[in-house]
Amino acid sequence: MTPSQVELVQSSFAKVVPIADTAAGLFYGRLFEIAPEVKPLFKGDIAEQGKKLMATLAVVVNGLTRLEAIVPAAQVLARRHVAYGVREEHYAPVGAALLWTLEQGLGPDFTPEVKAAWAEAYTLLSGVMIAAAEDAAVPVA
Repeated sequence: MTPSQVELVQSSFAKVVPIADTAAGLFYGRLFEIAPEVKPLFKGDIAEQGKKLMATLAVVVNGLTRLEAIVPAAQVLARRHVAYGVREEHYAPVGAALLWTLEQGLGPDFTPEVKAAWAEAYTLLSGVMIAAAEDAAVPVA
């Protein structure tokens, strides 16, 4: 990611933070609409899950300038998600739901440049997570 893209993601996320609970609700509503098969993966309180989502996003967004610090955490998270039943094909609808949520929350501030920056960030991190999940799924002989 370019420094400009990092700044766009960080500055736009700062505008989402005040509506974090609403954004999380929008995200899960959209995710379950476009990928109903993932709903059974969420067994706990969805509001609590939303708080975890927003906290994780905050760590990732704030860490974009230090990828070496957040990549190991993303790998651990991905490995944990394997145990919950998350598969590679689930990452695309999550990304789509995230972008849709940002569009709803940011309104006119969700410019094509902001969308592209978020798409780049999600592609980067989901790629790291997918690779870590694949590694976790391969039995060690």
